[in-house]
Amino acid sequence: MDIFKGQEIIEFSRSFQTDLDCKKYLADLKWKDGFTCRKCGHHGSQMRKDYARTCNKCSDTENPGAGTLFHKVKFGLLKAFHICFEMSTSTKGLSALYVAKRYSINHKTAMSFMHKVREAMKSSGNNPIQGEVHVDEFVVGGQEAGHVGRSYGGKKKKVVCAVELTEAGKVKRFYALQIKDFSSKSLRPIFEQHIDKIAQVTTDEWKGYRPISKDYMVKQIPSELGLNFKAIHTMIHKVKTWLRTTYSWVSKRHIDRYLNEFSYRINRSQNKDTVFHNLITRMVKAEKLYVQNIV
Repeated sequence: MDIFKGQEIIEFSRSFQTDLDCKKYLADLKWKDGFTCRKCGHHGSQMRKDYARTCNKCSDTENPGAGTLFHKVKFGLLKAFHICFEMSTSTKGLSALYVAKRYSINHKTAMSFMHKVREAMKSSGNNPIQGEVHVDEFVVGGQEAGHVGRSYGGKKKKVVCAVELTEAGKVKRFYALQIKDFSSKSLRPIFEQHIDKIAQVTTDEWKGYRPISKDYMVKQIPSELGLNFKAIHTMIHKVKTWLRTTYSWVSKRHIDRYLNEFSYRINRSQNKDTVFHNLITRMVKAEKLYVQNIV
């Protein structure tokens, strides 16, 4: 199949002018390795005009979007593709309110679909970061009276993040997870999900990292007001600014999906030409997600 490359909106609009164009793209992705009937397992099929497949044995007809995150999209595949294109290529976040107005769709419907896209942006965890890695935590939600530093106040959303650095000290990859508190038990998942055990990890002197150093190569040094962790502090500032200027409020239930979205674009900044195709591929491979599992 001819995959879409680039970030130009005019070229994108030329490539996808109708829902049928989008169905063909999904069909080429979904059945690129051949067709297998979802009901009887037979491999023979007939292609329909709308690029659906009908099994030669049991006559079951399967649409390209069936069983994917495009399953029963209420507002059509063309609008869905445009939303995916904007979410994957824009350097700024898109609010559900903005998307609803821009594409003339219901606000809640826009929000639900965008959460599906963010779910597809979630890292598989199959390629843990290596080399020089910095880890730190931050909070989202502003100051609380009576709490300073690593606040345990209930209103703030606590996050731990990790960056993989290049030899020049630039950010290569970034991951972030919401945590319950700053204990070692809460900090450990980002190591297990995203950091290779051969990575050279540097953190500040917070005691929560000490037990983790038994399993990972962790070096703890003074923060010096962030001067020893400039790259990761810059990323933390970008995440907080992005959330604050794009979304009026981010719930604890959904913050991991927003972090997935931010990390996805950062981690694919070197592959911008294929970022849209990568996202559509993920949405085709992902299992369908129902609204009740989101909101």
